[in-house]
Amino acid sequence: MVLMNIITEEKLEKYFGIADAAIEKIRISIPENSHLHSIASDFLRMAEDYISDAHHFHNIGDSVNAFAALNYAHGWMDAGARLGLFDVENDWKLFTLKE
Repeated sequence: MVLMNIITEEKLEKYFGIADAAIEKIRISIPENSHLHSIASDFLRMAEDYISDAHHFHNIGDSVNAFAALNYAHGWMDAGARLGLFDVENDWKLFTLKE
């Protein structure tokens, strides 16, 4: 089976913008003396690393892996927000929050 590359430059730019807005909004909400702070820091680092990977893939023309990395990044950010590791100012547009 041959898959066509349907990830356009416009779509990538849109999702880079969403990732940038989300990562800027995140603040770790766990006190530094809590063992959960290191977990929150790890979630944030994973999101930042996947965004960095997305830029790398984009720069070498690999739009499929760039898009995948952006989705992984947002998964880490959503998980951290939903678990209460991150304060995201109740932003339901950028994050999937608990009800």
